[in-house]
Amino acid sequence: MKLKQALAGIAALASISAAHAQSANTFYVTTGWFRFMPQDSSDSLKIDSAGGAPVNMAVPNTGADVGSSDTLGVSLGYFVTDSFAVEAELGIPPKFDLSGGGSFSGYGKVGEARLWSPALLFKYYFNKPEAKFRPYLGVGVTYAWFTDAHITNGAFENQVLGGPTSTSTDRSWAPVFNAGFNYMFTKHWFAGFSLSYIPINVIAKFDTTVNNQLGTRRVSEAKIHLNPLVTYLKVGYMF
Repeated sequence: MKLKQALAGIAALASISAAHAQSANTFYVTTGWFRFMPQDSSDSLKIDSAGGAPVNMAVPNTGADVGSSDTLGVSLGYFVTDSFAVEAELGIPPKFDLSGGGSFSGYGKVGEARLWSPALLFKYYFNKPEAKFRPYLGVGVTYAWFTDAHITNGAFENQVLGGPTSTSTDRSWAPVFNAGFNYMFTKHWFAGFSLSYIPINVIAKFDTTVNNQLGTRRVSEAKIHLNPLVTYLKVGYMF
């Protein structure tokens, strides 16, 4: 009888502990797989200047396409209340392939770059803290920039841009709209899935030394509307 009472007491204590696993003042960490799926479009390539003189001329029926990419990610979060949490997400910068669009589509892949986009999210969780299944809605902000941007297609570099070209991109803030759920397996361990939408534009700059014209410099740009959908399949631990 005493053994049964002791076991019942332990079970009750475990139940109370589990009930607080997703409640106020709880920290958690996750790791998993991000998939970036740009819903991209682009403006026409625009020649800004040639030989130092302004041009500001768009090249009709041109554009660029950005491929999908995957990467390993992590997040750190904190339940401010039983329903409201703040979370920082980041990952290993994924590499994106850039392909020609419109009349440039015949060149296939023309370049690549790595994206950095750490995000800060504010999430509202539904259901009670002790529930195993907790869906949420979130909103936040990201600061995005590219590194290692370069042209990989020699034919495109010479025939379209006109010669050896260096590439750079701008940096920008963008909102993040997020929805997902967590499912608790034990007092501490859980798994989850989220989907985010990030409306963001990127301007790629091309600085070219024109072939066969010593000292002639051409500057051009392309505005790309990335607007990616980002999925995050994760496992996590609550402290």
